[in-house]
Amino acid sequence: MKKILVTGADGFIGSHLVEELVRKGHKVRAFSYYNSFNSWGWLDSLSKEVLDEIEVFTGDIRDPNGVRESMEGIDEVYHLAALIAIPFSYHSPDSYVDTNIKGTLNVLQAARSLGTSRILVTSTSEVYGTAQYVPIDEKHPYQGQSPYSATKIGADRLAESFYRSFNMPITIVRPFNTYGPRQSARAVIPTIITQLLAGKEEIKLGSLTPTRDFNYVKDTVNGFIEIAKSYSTIGEEINIATQKEVSIGQLARELINQINPNAKIICEEERLRPEKSEVNRLLGSNEKIKKLTNWEPKYTLEKGLAVTIDWIRENLDKYKIDIYNI
Repeated sequence: MKKILVTGADGFIGSHLVEELVRKGHKVRAFSYYNSFNSWGWLDSLSKEVLDEIEVFTGDIRDPNGVRESMEGIDEVYHLAALIAIPFSYHSPDSYVDTNIKGTLNVLQAARSLGTSRILVTSTSEVYGTAQYVPIDEKHPYQGQSPYSATKIGADRLAESFYRSFNMPITIVRPFNTYGPRQSARAVIPTIITQLLAGKEEIKLGSLTPTRDFNYVKDTVNGFIEIAKSYSTIGEEINIATQKEVSIGQLARELINQINPNAKIICEEERLRPEKSEVNRLLGSNEKIKKLTNWEPKYTLEKGLAVTIDWIRENLDKYKIDIYNI
């Protein structure tokens, strides 16, 4: 039985990945960010049956000693730990370099030293910037349109360099916009849903014209697992995408129609990205992942949104609805 480490296990995608790996019978060590509240993030919300099956390791991805300790005795590493909020990266870019680049380097160095048999490094569709052509395949140029995006490009290139230099079993996994239960309110879908469920008549958003390729979180997680199973994915960069796009305006109107048809959209200045930083179009190609693995998306946008609405309705108290989360 494989022993798997998930970094960023306390986060949105990481907690779902831990859950699914346990369900599939793997031994999982979940790397959670150390804090004085002894909070394990979203891991705290998992069932006792799942929690009983995982080993929680608290540490800081920026610390090479703790990262190495967390990886001892591990067969596979799913490296998801990162700072991901784009507006906060304008505010505090140093912290993104420390977490996203240095944190990834810590994982790679430990894996090289320990001879880890499989490493998946998580990228993001934001590394592509605004689409120069669609669908965006893995050969698309990189564009650092935010400090967040720039640090993820840097982390990806470090991962590539360790594969090329040391022949390590690394794959760069590049999910397009993932949504679903447990996503924070800094993301657009929970932003819209929480305001609507709280009875707001004016839904505050940024730009409505950008398009995104939305993956439901269970499809994203299964993408990771299928990529890890395939040896033909080693040394590759692989999109997880539906190959369908929807504009933020269309998405908002769909959610308004489902929850409160009387609501209207207000474009709020503070939520707008700087003009040259806005990624106007993301529509990913999933040809490569389908060719190299058995992955297929199982959730339509309609089905995924319905599940997400139901979950947020039950967990509305976990969101600070009147505050703009950067």
